[in-house]
Amino acid sequence: MTLSPRDIHYMRVSMDLARQGWGRVWPNPAVGCVIAKDGYVVGRARTQDGGRPHAETAALAQAGDHASGADVYVTLEPCAHHGKTPPCAEALINAGVRRVVVGVADPDPRVNGKGIEKLRQAGIIVETPVMAEACRDINLGFFLKTTQHRPMITLKTASTLDGFVAMASGESKWITGDLARAYGRLERAEHDAVAVGVGTILADNPVLTARLSVGGHEPICIVFDTNLRSPFDANIFKNTDKRNVWIVCQDKADEDQVTRFTDLGVRIIPVPLKGVHLDLKAAVSALAEAGLTRVLVEGGATLTTSFLKAGLYDRLLWFRSPDMVGAGARPAVGDMQIHALSARLGHVREEIRMLGTDILEIYRRKP
Repeated sequence: MTLSPRDIHYMRVSMDLARQGWGRVWPNPAVGCVIAKDGYVVGRARTQDGGRPHAETAALAQAGDHASGADVYVTLEPCAHHGKTPPCAEALINAGVRRVVVGVADPDPRVNGKGIEKLRQAGIIVETPVMAEACRDINLGFFLKTTQHRPMITLKTASTLDGFVAMASGESKWITGDLARAYGRLERAEHDAVAVGVGTILADNPVLTARLSVGGHEPICIVFDTNLRSPFDANIFKNTDKRNVWIVCQDKADEDQVTRFTDLGVRIIPVPLKGVHLDLKAAVSALAEAGLTRVLVEGGATLTTSFLKAGLYDRLLWFRSPDMVGAGARPAVGDMQIHALSARLGHVREEIRMLGTDILEIYRRKP
């Protein structure tokens, strides 16, 4: 397989398009597609909000008759199964495209090579894999949902330089500055859902909106609340007719409480207990079953520590101010029950960003 610099360029454009769908296309993957002919782009699109139409379908609609004999660049294998719409592989065949460059195969067992094979059987040249690792990373949540029955999970915390998230009194506004908080809201907009623990609801009464100009899109709000202690008049439960709010609670929660929340328009996600706490593995599996692919966990130290201990996370965003408050304040991470350095959690630092006077460190969990 020999790819030209132009091929690589068009695949990178497709990847950029795909990322624009983060947080907006679940339960489908975020896919980008470019159609080029005679050195010109005749169609380019991403999977549209809500997951339909798919990127290939939208790009073909732009290209029209120019798609015949064209080259197609798509970040994920075109689907081969009939769902709410006909398969994209068939649409490409019917359009008469000459060649399809595919980033990575679709792990969905209904596809998983079938789309590529269908194209080849129709006489279309298929080049794959191309920049597969980067293309897979764009849809890590979709891959995890399909293969491990959980969404991609990003943990976010904001602390002082010495690792505290609040004073002993609970005061925490604001540890980081405006730029750091704005970046945090961008991360919210690029996830399907943002999750906190009931402790955050009780202490801070947050709104948890993205507050960005992104076409009115807001992530689903999820509260991990084992025993349904959240106040019914909390800010997060206002305007539930306009935004989705879910509560993850124990499956034996008080039925009257459950009814009151559902009457408010809240979706209840019941999961079993593991000891006295929610079974996190069952919880994230239920979120994947509901279609979520990307979840941002912003909860306080208790929820963050639970995800860390369970190993149920993929990215860690640590916002750090240049200030110190000293012992006695509330730490960013609780007791991990780690008693030897050999058992410590390992991470790979991928990026450092300066946000005004604050620092953002982005980590990947070490396998």
